[in-house]
Amino acid sequence: MNERIKIGVSGCLLGEEVRFDGGHKRNDYLISTLSDYFDFQSFCPEMAIGLGVPRPTIRLIERDGQTRLVDARDDSVDHTAAMQQQARRYCSGLSDLSGYVLKSRSPSCGMERVNLFNQKNMPSKRGVGIFAAELMQLHPQLPVEEEGRLNDLRLRENFIERVFTYYRWQTLVRDELTVAGLQDFHRMHKFILLAHDEASYRKLGPLVASASTGNLQQVAAQYVEMMMLAMKKLATPRKHMNVLQHVMGYLKKELQAADKQELLELLERYRLGKLPLIVPLTLLNHHLRNYPDP
Repeated sequence: MNERIKIGVSGCLLGEEVRFDGGHKRNDYLISTLSDYFDFQSFCPEMAIGLGVPRPTIRLIERDGQTRLVDARDDSVDHTAAMQQQARRYCSGLSDLSGYVLKSRSPSCGMERVNLFNQKNMPSKRGVGIFAAELMQLHPQLPVEEEGRLNDLRLRENFIERVFTYYRWQTLVRDELTVAGLQDFHRMHKFILLAHDEASYRKLGPLVASASTGNLQQVAAQYVEMMMLAMKKLATPRKHMNVLQHVMGYLKKELQAADKQELLELLERYRLGKLPLIVPLTLLNHHLRNYPDP
């Protein structure tokens, strides 16, 4: 890559003192690890609509069948429209972002399980932050996660994989999309897709094959929508085994018996959880370098 990938991040997670109490929620994983690979675009939607620091707390309530963002002490002070308008303005200029990390449980930024209060002032975990809802609706292909969910290894790997994949797609489109470029992109990613969702993998191949100069934009829009939706589904050891065995099939005429046995043993140990995925992948890459054709 010739440039660093840019992702959006809730400002408080980067150590910015923009919380209602003047504090922050600095996330060490973002600062210490992901910063080696990504550039961050910081944003605090609450500050953006003019709520200062410190400020009264806000919360989500259910009113007339709608979710509203209000002052926690006085629900007649309603920030919903201002937050939605600000979110739409901000989201109109995100073409250079390849992912987003939001603050969990926030009434503005939480992507799930945010406290939503009913008319009896009883909370339930059914809410979605107003800014987060607009972001995910306006940019459905954009990989979005919360900092809390990044503590889960599988969710973290899934998010990072989606970010890199989406970045490669953005680069393809930015550098002028062609039918051949789309076909090459799919060839490069088809086994990744197979590891996430076999049904989508089988649909996307014929879709790419149908591309022509006349329908390229339409096919590309369908492709990226289906691809990013498929990649939200977590890859599992069983799905990885399916892909690894599929790739191994390309080498069946080249590998010696001892090499095949070694690879099969590593695959079985991976299946049993005794080895990480990188071990059989590394050996497969070794054999593919030795036997690159077809």
